[in-house]
Amino acid sequence: MINADAVVVGAGPNGLVAANALADAGWDVVLVEANDQVGGAVRSAEVTAPGYVSDLFSAFYPLAAASPIIRDLHLEEHGLVWRRAPHVLAHALEDGSAAVLCSRAEDTAEGLEAQAAGDGDAWLELVAGWDRVRDPLLDALFTPFPPVTSGARMLRRLGAAGTLDFARLGVMPVRRLGEERFSGRAPGLLLTGNAMHSDLAPDAAGSALFGWLLCMLGQDVGFPVPEGGAGELAAALRRRAESLGVRVLTGTPVTTVTTAAGRATGVRLADGTEVRARRGVLADVPAPALYEKLLADHPLPRRLRRDIGRFQWDNATIKVNWALDRPVPWTAPGAHGAGTVHLGVDQDGFVDFSADLTVGRVPQRPFMLFGQMTTSDPTRSPAGTESAWAYTHVPHGIDWSGQQLADHVDRIEAAVERVAPGFRDSAVARHVQSPSDLESENPSLVGGAINAGTSGLHQQLVLRPTPGLGRPETPVPGLYLASASAHPGGGVHGACGWNAARAAIGANGATGGVRRALTRTAWARLLKD
Repeated sequence: MINADAVVVGAGPNGLVAANALADAGWDVVLVEANDQVGGAVRSAEVTAPGYVSDLFSAFYPLAAASPIIRDLHLEEHGLVWRRAPHVLAHALEDGSAAVLCSRAEDTAEGLEAQAAGDGDAWLELVAGWDRVRDPLLDALFTPFPPVTSGARMLRRLGAAGTLDFARLGVMPVRRLGEERFSGRAPGLLLTGNAMHSDLAPDAAGSALFGWLLCMLGQDVGFPVPEGGAGELAAALRRRAESLGVRVLTGTPVTTVTTAAGRATGVRLADGTEVRARRGVLADVPAPALYEKLLADHPLPRRLRRDIGRFQWDNATIKVNWALDRPVPWTAPGAHGAGTVHLGVDQDGFVDFSADLTVGRVPQRPFMLFGQMTTSDPTRSPAGTESAWAYTHVPHGIDWSGQQLADHVDRIEAAVERVAPGFRDSAVARHVQSPSDLESENPSLVGGAINAGTSGLHQQLVLRPTPGLGRPETPVPGLYLASASAHPGGGVHGACGWNAARAAIGANGATGGVRRALTRTAWARLLKD
């Protein structure tokens, strides 16, 4: 038997942030992780060749660099060092040209202006709009719904007309944003490629906001990477937590969230050990896993079980890692210094690719994200070489193994070869991660879905993970959803864990009784059959 104020289930970035936040408040915390390493989808290893570090899942962290939550943890005091490539991002085309997102907005604008008159000024207008709303917008994104204080600050800065314009941006398709703001093709490529870091199609409502947000973060903080590998970010979070007394148990799966009198009381581990939590249980696991597995024996409202059964995952993913004996031989000069390169399609190709995913058809011309990790962080491989990866989304419901997987890896490499002739000859080793590989290495990536559920509007805000409160409190008192299944969703920003920790602290504070009563009443009304 282990006793603590709180137990955090899952040591992904959200679980690590939650443990840190609770420990900062003076709580005695146990953090339990099924894998032998902490980090969840923030891990790295040498899987291609000795001396080549590959990020196994996520790799670039603009949201972490911009997040006030991560920033206020001062992880630099615990060994974290951010590194950046000369250019943030490029979209390489088969005609040898590229759209380039430079580190400085003025340089990006200059490149866009050279391709189409007026596009430079139009880009700087987008950046000015970002500068106007940056701080209240990030606060609104990373706090529980509704974001009353930060929302009011945004309204004051935007005014009535500006607020309507921003609301329109929030529901606009990214393809339309590119068409109505710019005359050249390059800005649309940058915006749409970034929007497709989510699972939203270029003609889908809300995709413009995703594309705009990532482009603006690129102009603001870049797409930084942790020196030495993605796992160094998780390691810094762990070191900080342990310095505050958090007990971290790895290689220890949780099988059950225990309850008594309807309230969460702790967890039971696979070896039978019970961890009792006096104040709260915080779950950094997918919502379906929490409700359908860890709470399988707890009587949940029928409506909640129905809603969880309708939870929609984002698309599956295939990822390929390479050890290259030289830099990538891009035809487009702008791609050489970019940490991230988009490739495989042009503006219309985005639509075709998304249509393939929608109807469950294998894309013959896949859109890809390509990471040049040594370009971003020279410690990732020997001098003069490159540690690289690419990932692309694929439909669920297909057996991505054997010849099917081999054929798609060939399509991926062929797409790179078309914009970087000689690429295949530079590869000295390769490591492939299929959707099932991703899930086996991290069970939270269900079916190879890397964004913890769709970014569609029907599963955001108060609809995430199910129609409810848009907050981390669950219908089980004392249990808090701390994973990216909760608002605000996927991305390494720590907000889901932070919000769960603050909710637990608030429920145990001076006004805790009132908070708990309001939560019970709200859930009872929402889940009434």
